[in-house]
Amino acid sequence: MTATTPTASAAHAAPTARTGRLARLWRGRPEDAPWARPAFLGLLAVTTALYLWNLSASGYANSFYSAAVQAGGESWKAFFFGSLDAANAITVDKPPAALWPMALSVRLFGLGSWQILLPEVLMGVGTVAVLYAAVRRRFGAGAGLIAGAVLALTPVAALMFRFNNPDALLALLMTVAVYGVLRALERAEGAAKWLVLAGVAFGFAFLTKTLQAFLILPPLALVYAVCAPARPLRRFGQLGLAGLALVVSGGWWVALVELWPAASRPYVGGSQNNSFLELTFGYNGLGRINGNEVGSVGGGGGGGQGGGWGETGPLRMFNDSIGGQISWLLPAALLLLLAGLVVTWRAPRTDTARAAFLVWGGALLMTLGVFSFMAGIFHEYYTVALAPYLAALIGMGAAVLWEERTRFAASAGLAAAAGVTAWWGWTLLGRTPDHLPWLRWTVLVAGAVAALGLLAAGRADRRLGLAAAGLGLAAGLAGPFAYTLETLSTGHQGSIVTAGPAGAGFGGRGPGGGGPRMDGGDGGRNGGTQPPNGFPNGFPGGGQAQGGQFQGGQFPGGRMQPPGGQSPGGQNQPSTGQNQPSTGQTGQTGQAPTGQMPGFGERGGMGGGGGMGGLLNGASVGAEAKEKLLQDADAYTWAAAAVGAQNAASYQLATEKPVMAIGGFNGSDPSPTLAQFKEYVAEGKIHYFIGSGGGGTGGGMGGPGGGAGSSSEISTWVQENFTAVTVGSATFYDLTSEK
Repeated sequence: MTATTPTASAAHAAPTARTGRLARLWRGRPEDAPWARPAFLGLLAVTTALYLWNLSASGYANSFYSAAVQAGGESWKAFFFGSLDAANAITVDKPPAALWPMALSVRLFGLGSWQILLPEVLMGVGTVAVLYAAVRRRFGAGAGLIAGAVLALTPVAALMFRFNNPDALLALLMTVAVYGVLRALERAEGAAKWLVLAGVAFGFAFLTKTLQAFLILPPLALVYAVCAPARPLRRFGQLGLAGLALVVSGGWWVALVELWPAASRPYVGGSQNNSFLELTFGYNGLGRINGNEVGSVGGGGGGGQGGGWGETGPLRMFNDSIGGQISWLLPAALLLLLAGLVVTWRAPRTDTARAAFLVWGGALLMTLGVFSFMAGIFHEYYTVALAPYLAALIGMGAAVLWEERTRFAASAGLAAAAGVTAWWGWTLLGRTPDHLPWLRWTVLVAGAVAALGLLAAGRADRRLGLAAAGLGLAAGLAGPFAYTLETLSTGHQGSIVTAGPAGAGFGGRGPGGGGPRMDGGDGGRNGGTQPPNGFPNGFPGGGQAQGGQFQGGQFPGGRMQPPGGQSPGGQNQPSTGQNQPSTGQTGQTGQAPTGQMPGFGERGGMGGGGGMGGLLNGASVGAEAKEKLLQDADAYTWAAAAVGAQNAASYQLATEKPVMAIGGFNGSDPSPTLAQFKEYVAEGKIHYFIGSGGGGTGGGMGGPGGGAGSSSEISTWVQENFTAVTVGSATFYDLTSEK
């Protein structure tokens, strides 16, 4: 009897405990309002459903990273280094942390669009959840829900949390880092563990996108040093511990790569000296600031106003190219940041509300400043990094002013935020006049009505004030929501992608990715003749689009001249029709139709769909080419080699066999050298060289540096010593059979 009683009690208690945990999951914390947790779970469910909808429309999205994911799913060595192929010839030009979740998914579930992109969706949902948790702790569930909804409906966030670039993981880790610092600021005891969490997040963010991870480190460290409740010596000791966590979590991989014998690891893509440290502080570091990116064909030319990546300055985030991606609520966020600091100005040094405004505001202003003035490579989708900071300030600022709404200054602040958001939404919607034309004036009128209602919120009935606040929030989110829905309904492919309808940015949309249409499909705001704010006078070197063709000019650095020009080695002459821009459809090659212009790649190259070296989207892989590559593929280390990573990626993803990317992303990396390539061929390690139609035999598609010469030398040597065979739309050279 005594032996069975505890067992019976335990059996009875287990369901009760489980029921209690489920109730807590649904009900939330005892101090929360009954609606708070269900609303939060609903926010996550809606975000998940939105981000999963039509997910496979993007296919392999950026095939550059998808190829590395495929390689990591096949080879643990490729997984560790972030190699572009399973035979480990060369890595991507970033550290590999962003590839790891996707590669694990592919290893578990096989290669496919969903397997690659689902981890990105989960990162997006996770970022919304962490942001909600960070804002809710001090400002309430309502503020957290507003912040989460703003983030989820930011167009560039909806784009990048469904795309396989590193930015999704970076945004999640930065949000986690801010959350850790905010938790550490709450009390002296237990602060160290939260700072260590923040340090680890920073470390893995460095392994995601190198030095961009450290943009917000100075303001966060400064706020903690000044506002933390511990004594000064203890504060600095805790910061030192967090710094150690950062170094360990971010440095272990760097140390292994630098200490690993170069002969037994892949070449570090994007570097000119096979060094990750050089890549970090050069092309991915100072080069992004001053525009001197060695190995790039479209840098900013050393800084100044209006380099090769668009006009720099304080209004850059609001321009035609970037505004529709991120800036819908940016004016309101800046206004609410100022208002929040004013309201909390006289609070004690350790006040957590003011510290939160300083942390989120410092992160926003630091990132905003760097993005606005950096002269190097800059793409619209980078602005997803701003989205969590902006969203937090909207939620926090609205909550603080709502609590103070009986004061006219606070209600006027709410009204100003609603009014400026409606006006800016009206302005942004005017840049794409053919997309939902009725919405523009609806947003303006609704925002004006909401602003008037909020102005009187402190003296009106609370329900009327809530109605005005709800109308203002709806008006503010209507524009970005419309752009987000357009983003979700369209596939995005290539190295440059933008959110929203045509004309909202300068990047790859639709099945072909590539660049902006030159027939007015870019919203008509440039007369259908020039791309938006991408290069001086529309194109590098002052060239113009005429009848859909690029005329005159050359890339900065003089490494390549489009039609009418000739690449180093004399092999790439697009105007002859040998290696023309793509049609804008994935996998199509040949003459670009009138009214279209290929886009520009991550490393500044020009291409798309295989054109001009396939720097944006690679090339098509027909059934005949795929069958030829698969014949006896297992007898070779690499089934083929091609100039440029996107070209190689196309064939690798089609066959799931290693394809060597000569010269890395745009053919400018000095890997392999001609001597090394000859050695591989002599040893029978490479079966085919893929020439025109898969990137051309021109090589030399890159910018300054010896890599362009290596690619061109290899291409020329192959042409001189091996026979070309047309396979579908591509030209193959059988490297096992000399002329």
